[in-house]
Amino acid sequence: MGMKLISAKEVTEKVLSDQSLFILDVRNEDAFSDWKIEGKHIEHLNVPYFDLIDGVDEIVDKLPKDSEILVVCAKQGSSEMVGEHLVEAGFKDVFVLEGGMKSWSEYLNPVKISDLKDGGSIYQFVRIGKGCLSYLIKSNGEAIVVDATRTVDAFIDFAKDRDVTIKHVLDTHLHADHISGGRLLQERTGATYYLPPKDAEEVQFDYEPLVEGNDLSVGDTKVTVEPLYSPGHTIGSTSLIVDDKYLLTGDILFVESIGRPDLAGKAGDWADDLRNTLYDKYKELSHDLIVLPAHFGNMSELDDQGRVHAKLGDLYEQNAGLNMEEKEFHRAVSENLPPQPNAYQEIRQTNMGKINPNEEDQREMEIGPNRCAIHG
Repeated sequence: MGMKLISAKEVTEKVLSDQSLFILDVRNEDAFSDWKIEGKHIEHLNVPYFDLIDGVDEIVDKLPKDSEILVVCAKQGSSEMVGEHLVEAGFKDVFVLEGGMKSWSEYLNPVKISDLKDGGSIYQFVRIGKGCLSYLIKSNGEAIVVDATRTVDAFIDFAKDRDVTIKHVLDTHLHADHISGGRLLQERTGATYYLPPKDAEEVQFDYEPLVEGNDLSVGDTKVTVEPLYSPGHTIGSTSLIVDDKYLLTGDILFVESIGRPDLAGKAGDWADDLRNTLYDKYKELSHDLIVLPAHFGNMSELDDQGRVHAKLGDLYEQNAGLNMEEKEFHRAVSENLPPQPNAYQEIRQTNMGKINPNEEDQREMEIGPNRCAIHG
């Protein structure tokens, strides 16, 4: 059969359908240990490319003889050369990840969450290789995009396919782990870009303030997006209530963890805000609300359709971050935190408009896992 290229979309479909997958990852050990393709039935072998330049004889005994082998590297070139060695060694089902781990980092998988009561729909865009979650809410030919990633073609193409105009674009907070696509979507579509003003004091561009009391509507059927000020991850963090049924929590509350307050150097100052949001403000909301976060940390958080969601009441029972004494909570959100996101200061500056890196630099800045939660 020889060697074939396989897209990030096709690999995503294999991962989400729990197919068995053997991955030969030829990146350096530190890159592999930092971040890899994960899934329920994935087996890895990490051997750096430089150890395989002359052939794969040394690892033949460690590779499956009768099943597919997916070779991955950073950008594609190294894995193609290793893939050719595998074919020469007699392996028949050899695949190479097209675009390497960079394409894996950028791929967005759109999945429908639900229809809304007045005829609209809400979709979740799962950035499976990075753990980012974006949302598109549409109704009667209009749409709102929430927490867009920088790969905005996914949203534009999705809207075009459904004959929908993107009317509003908003970020729940100033992101530190990935570059927002908000301004680029505004430029490309003419949509209005909203940002919480308390997170926007240093931004170098015009925006509309996303503030509690200023509801946003989409479509004639008036699907209403209701902002709720919910600081803690950042001082401006603002949640959204959609259709009185969905709570878009940004990076304040996740399915298996809670947000971290230290990415602007304010862990001590913002820990009280975070606790107040999670333990008081959210607790007053209907526990039947469906939480839709801006990130996930583990593949276990995806359901059998590839969606990330949970009922707020269930999280108050099951999420350890919502069940801590005050001293324990303060320790958890300010000590022993996982490493901060790669290049997070440069990402914050990019999202403020203070620096304007080119696309290749933006890719490099984003490589690696999201680290917005208090657990790794």
